[in-house]
Amino acid sequence: MNKRSKLKIKNIFILIIIIIAIVVGLTVVKPSTLLYNTYYIGGNSNEIEYYDENLKSIGKIIRGSKIKSNNKTIEKDDNTYVECIYQDDTIYINNSNIKEENKDLVMEKEIYVRTPAVIYKDTKSSDIIHQTKKGDKLEVVGYDKLIENGEVNLYKVKIGDITGYVHKKYVVLNEDEANAYYEKEKYHDYFSGMGDSLGAGNAGDLDYYPRVKPKFKDNVMPDKVYALYLNGGKDVISRVDEYIEFAKTTKINAFVVDIKDNEAPAYKSEAMKKYSETNYLNAFNSLEEYSSAIKKLKDNGFYVIGRITVFKDMYYATDNPDDAIMDTSSGQPLLHSSTYWPSPYKRDVWMFNVELAKEAVELMGFNEIQFDYVRFPDRVTNLENAGKLDYRNDYDETKSQAIQRFLMYATDELHKLNVYVAADVFGESAHKYVTAYGQFYPAISNVVDVISAMPYPDHFSTYEYGFKSPVYTQPYEILNYWAKEFAYKRREEVPTPAIDRSWIQTYDVPNYKHPGTFVYGAEQVEAEIRGLFDGGINGGYMTWNSTSSLDKYKSQKDAYSKEY
Repeated sequence: MNKRSKLKIKNIFILIIIIIAIVVGLTVVKPSTLLYNTYYIGGNSNEIEYYDENLKSIGKIIRGSKIKSNNKTIEKDDNTYVECIYQDDTIYINNSNIKEENKDLVMEKEIYVRTPAVIYKDTKSSDIIHQTKKGDKLEVVGYDKLIENGEVNLYKVKIGDITGYVHKKYVVLNEDEANAYYEKEKYHDYFSGMGDSLGAGNAGDLDYYPRVKPKFKDNVMPDKVYALYLNGGKDVISRVDEYIEFAKTTKINAFVVDIKDNEAPAYKSEAMKKYSETNYLNAFNSLEEYSSAIKKLKDNGFYVIGRITVFKDMYYATDNPDDAIMDTSSGQPLLHSSTYWPSPYKRDVWMFNVELAKEAVELMGFNEIQFDYVRFPDRVTNLENAGKLDYRNDYDETKSQAIQRFLMYATDELHKLNVYVAADVFGESAHKYVTAYGQFYPAISNVVDVISAMPYPDHFSTYEYGFKSPVYTQPYEILNYWAKEFAYKRREEVPTPAIDRSWIQTYDVPNYKHPGTFVYGAEQVEAEIRGLFDGGINGGYMTWNSTSSLDKYKSQKDAYSKEY
């Protein structure tokens, strides 16, 4: 055998030895990895401390994180710390925070209500089974899931004999913190000083905690929304192509379209069938007809807002008289302004309107839902003082609390669908008091994404604020004054104000207010818009003309063809 052959055999032998060593090494290492088990981090907060081998705190780990452990421990001060591997580092965590199952990760035993919130029946629906009060103690019996930062999404809680779910963002671990007010002097004390002159509640008892105002990546709201209003009538919905054609010749970039107005449901909705069959039976359009119109608006690039009247609904109150404001002298629903009024205190009314909104978003992709008539009836003070009204106040709330809390609930539900929420309010609500019908501009603005006031010039008193001529003849001046002196100042009073996007008057002043009428053409409409924008209320405009007259809109085209 020559040298070359011997060398070759030697190299092969060495290679075999190396392979055997690797295999043996693997068999040695592999069993040791089996000694490590997977666990999860639990706790009574979203972040849990961890330590080095000297049990010095060196950081925090998110609740719900996965770790591995060989179950080696260190004892100190009657506590046991477990050696763990996290992101390839060796750390030590208190044994009480090491959990084998996800269901054990949330260790809070009791929580307290910071902001009055609803308790849901389950995690899937928007069904309400209870309304909490500030300071309520809730027993924690579970949770639905943890979000990315380790926070609970919904706690499963028990209060009395009621078990359901509540949003984590409205509760805290400490009773004193729950009973405290957010920046008390700046908000609670300031608003409490306004008093309760009209009996709808003290503004200081409303909630002013900051709220997240989202910007949805898949649903972009224009910086300024210029919208035409379309009612839900068949003669309007069937002509949507004509409105689109006109809008494209202007700066109009959006439409407000009725989903449900009082005695004017726009289409046959399954939510109506469930909660109010009379609304369903009286709908103007089939679902197919209505859906087709909304699709055309969206396909042509318009931002589409669905409008729902909430607490003025003749048909719902007819179907559900126990949910309506009652006239105690007759024992029947209150007939006021030729209609019945579902009570803002009744949670079934809340659920109907929110279910209707969610259905419309899921079926037709509305970008925004706008709630109108989010108020109690106005001009009923004499009936109240005479004790002739039963509002069905199940939870002993003030009017203004019921209105704000409905909008909290509606916003929570609709934000899950990546859709914005707007609320319509009277211009008076921007005054420095809670209105008799429960609207208070700052408290509503702090909750919703968009607040839409209705400061129509012909709705002010003729010589309001000391004007020498009828205010409706001076659209720029009256709306500029209202915007600067009221609406803008109110938005400055809360931590998370909504976008201010007002309705404008696009109908003529009626004959009974101005003999011979006072025409609102392009000049008057433009003056309104400029008055609002110059006063700082500049999130856009929406045209109010109850008939949605295309001819009237065309006569005002110059106003809709400008950037503001």
